[in-house]
Amino acid sequence: MRVLLLLALLAVAVPAQARLSPEEQAIAAAVDRESERDIALLQRMVNQNSGTLNLAGVTAVGEMVRAELVPLGFEVRWVDMRATGRAGHIVAIHRGNGRGKRILLIGHLDTVFEPDSPFQAFTRAGDRATGPGVGDCKGGDVVLIAALRAMQAAGTLRDADIMVVMTGDEERPGTPIGVARRDLIEAGRWADVALEYENVATENGRDYGTIARRSASSWTLTTHGRSAHSSGVFSDDLGYGAIYEMARILDSFRRELREPNLTYNVGVIGGGTPATIDADGFRVAASGKTNIIAGTATARGDLRALTPEQDSRVRARMQAIVAQHLPRTEASLVFADDGYPPMAPTAGNRALLGQLNGVNRDLGLPEMPEYDPARRGAADSSFVADHDDTLAGMGASGSGAHAAGESIALDSLARQAKRSAILITRLSREPRPAR
Repeated sequence: MRVLLLLALLAVAVPAQARLSPEEQAIAAAVDRESERDIALLQRMVNQNSGTLNLAGVTAVGEMVRAELVPLGFEVRWVDMRATGRAGHIVAIHRGNGRGKRILLIGHLDTVFEPDSPFQAFTRAGDRATGPGVGDCKGGDVVLIAALRAMQAAGTLRDADIMVVMTGDEERPGTPIGVARRDLIEAGRWADVALEYENVATENGRDYGTIARRSASSWTLTTHGRSAHSSGVFSDDLGYGAIYEMARILDSFRRELREPNLTYNVGVIGGGTPATIDADGFRVAASGKTNIIAGTATARGDLRALTPEQDSRVRARMQAIVAQHLPRTEASLVFADDGYPPMAPTAGNRALLGQLNGVNRDLGLPEMPEYDPARRGAADSSFVADHDDTLAGMGASGSGAHAAGESIALDSLARQAKRSAILITRLSREPRPAR
């Protein structure tokens, strides 16, 4: 009995990292050793503007990534995307022994901050760094690279089959979307598992796992009425006009569509005689008088759903609402074909988070609960989720994404790199599933 008690006490006293294998301990040590190098890489990447429409800047960040991956044994190619109005993507492959699971790592090179933004520079204040794209997604890109570098140092990269895809237009995808995401979708078909490096979800100092993301698609609603003197509004001859028809539809959306994990925002609207919207769908021009029945109204918004079934069902319901016209009006609802599909929660995704939590236990880190998908935006991982077990939000811990003052906690780079490198190592040694 005393022997058993002594063994139990010793087990409690053993440091958490002693539960890691010698190779995994070497991974953790390599991440810590290279910490300042990783921060310096992040600084260089952030100080190079790569707003989506800055094609030269996106390409330059791609070259920085190439310079990191080639020495690790990756075959790196640049996929030109000028045909879609964008710079291009990095696609890199590391060929292992061909026996373990194939792993896809997803990041992106671009940011929302174009060259005319006043927010341009990397700033470090203690353990906090601020800068355009420092978290979304350059911090994640650095986590990805740091994990691979640590695997190489520990000898676990050699036999791993890994593909890295960093898109150059995640923040504002090129068109047509089928061409813009062709190479990422093909990478998803190649892989067995996908990890995506947008910011890790963090609340009150606790990291969360992302096993689902909602879709993001846009729609345009246009209504028409009979324009005439307002004294005849509501009459059998003239009806209600375009603005009342628009109001009917939008209010019906508000009242009738509500359900968990679904949102449908109206972002811009205008109506009158006439009313027009620009080719980009961002700016509305309208004019009219109080004594004229509006002839045209237009509105644009988005739709976000958790599953393909929910997305399809809600679209059909929206069209049915639109079809119930007020007298003497017409309306049409058009969904754009450039949206992001949903990354639905699956048993495979939950199992993958369970494996990550196994890594957390062995590192002595807290377990990561599932994050509410209604609180996350869309991301490139959604394009591969139909093919692979997928875990998103593997990047740095930050705040203020898409806004001046975007920042990250620099110590999260090492924490996330250790999690990733050990998880990738373990996954790469699992036998490939039969296909």
